[in-house]
Amino acid sequence: MDAAAPTELGVKPVGTLLRQYAVPGIIAMTASSLYNMVDSIYIGHIPGAGSLSIAGLAVTFPLMNISTAFGTLVGVGASTMISVLLGQKNYKVAGKVLSNEVTLNIITGILFTLVTLLWMAPILRFFGASDATLPYASAYMTVIALGNIFTHLYFGLNNVVRSSGNPRLAMGLTLFTVISNAILDPVFIFWMGLGIQGAAIATILCQCMALGYTLWYFLKPERLLRLPRKIREYRVDWRIAKDSLAIGMGPFLMNLASCIVVLFINQQLVRWGGDLAIGAYGIVNRLTFLFVMVVFGFNQGMQPIAGYNFGARQYGRVKEAYIKTALWASLITTVGFLVSEFLARPAAAIFTNDPVLLEKAARGLQKMNPALAIVGFQMVTTNLFQCLGMVKKSIFLSLSRQLLFLLPCIYILPPLLGSEDGVWYSFPISDTLSAIITGILAWRLLVKLGRLKDGDDPAILGSQI
Repeated sequence: MDAAAPTELGVKPVGTLLRQYAVPGIIAMTASSLYNMVDSIYIGHIPGAGSLSIAGLAVTFPLMNISTAFGTLVGVGASTMISVLLGQKNYKVAGKVLSNEVTLNIITGILFTLVTLLWMAPILRFFGASDATLPYASAYMTVIALGNIFTHLYFGLNNVVRSSGNPRLAMGLTLFTVISNAILDPVFIFWMGLGIQGAAIATILCQCMALGYTLWYFLKPERLLRLPRKIREYRVDWRIAKDSLAIGMGPFLMNLASCIVVLFINQQLVRWGGDLAIGAYGIVNRLTFLFVMVVFGFNQGMQPIAGYNFGARQYGRVKEAYIKTALWASLITTVGFLVSEFLARPAAAIFTNDPVLLEKAARGLQKMNPALAIVGFQMVTTNLFQCLGMVKKSIFLSLSRQLLFLLPCIYILPPLLGSEDGVWYSFPISDTLSAIITGILAWRLLVKLGRLKDGDDPAILGSQI
C-alpha cells in the first residue's frame, strides 16, 4: 500500500477522489458482472441442453447468494473498519483486522462447503430444481462449493485492496479473472466436453490465480497494511471480529434476504410458468445485475472516501461524496430502465436462441424493471449508513425491499393475475415503496450532517438520527 494513499482521501477534492476510486470500482464490478454473464452465455449455447442448463444455473443462484452473504459478512465489515482505521492512522489495528478477515473467511468457507456437499440434492430441490434441471445445477454447484474457500478469500481481500488505497490493482485483478474466464470457459465447456461443470472449473481456477497474486501483495514487508507471516498471528481476535461482523451484518442480511426471496421466486415461477420461467429469470437477473453492479462500483468508490472522512470527522466531505454518488448511480439505473423497456428482446437473445425461453425472458425484463431508475439512489443510501456505522438503519433498508414488500407481493399477485406476470410485477411495486422509506431516512441524515461542524464527536449522530 502506498503510504500516501490514505491521506489523500481527506484532502483531495471529493469529485476527483470519486472518479479516482469509483471508476476502477465500476470497471471491476462491471467486469465481475460480465464474469457471471460469460458463464451464462456459454452455458445457454450448450448443444441440446442450453435452455435446461440456463434453468439449472438459475436454480443455484440462491445457494450462491448464501455464499456471497457469508463473504460480505466478513469482508465488508473488515474493509469498512480498515478505511476508518487508516483515517485514524491506526495501522497496527488495521493489520489485525486484515488477518482476522483471512481466518474468518477460511472458517466460513469450510463450513459452507461441508453443508453444501452433504445436502446438495435436497437443497437444490428446495430452491426449485426439478428432475430435468437438478443434474445441471448439481454439476455446477459441486465445483463451486469445492472452491468456495478460495472464492471467499479472493473477494474479501480484493475489497481490502480497494479500500486501503489501491483501487487500480483491485480493478486489474477483477479484469484478469474476467478475461481468463472468457478464454477458459469454451476450453472446458466445449473443447474438453465438460459442459456446465466446465464453466464452474474455469471460474474457480481464475479466482485461485488472482488470489495467489493478492496474497503475495499483502505479504510484502514494505506495506503499511500487510498480512503477518507467523501462523499464530491469525488467531481470531473476537473483539475485532464482533465489530467487523456487526458492520457487515447489513449486507449479509441483504444477501441472505435475496436468497430467501429468490427461493420463493423460483417456486412461484415453476408453479405458474414451468422450468423455462426459472431460466427466464436467470437471464433477466443477469442483465439487471449488470447495471446493479455498476452502482456497486460507485458504492465501492464512495466507501473509502466516506469511511476515511467520517473517521477524520470531516462531515461536509462525507455529505458531498454521498450526493454525488447517488446522482451518478441514479443515472446508471435509469439507463438500465431504458434498456429493459426498449431493448429487452435483443438483450435476452444474447443468452439463448430458444424461442420460448427468449420470449419469456424479454417479457420478464420489461415487466420487472419499470422502477429500476430509483434503485440506484436506494443502494447508495444503504451503503452510506453502513459506511457511517449506523448498522440498524443499513440493515432495515437492506431488508425492507426484499422481505417487507417483495416477498408478500410474490405470493399475492400471481393468483390475482393468474400467471407468472404477477411475479414480475412484484419488483417495481416493492422498489417504489422501499424508495419512499429510503428517501425519508436519507433526508434526515443529510439534515443532521449539514448541522454538524467538522471535528464534532461522531457519537452525536447516533443520538440525533
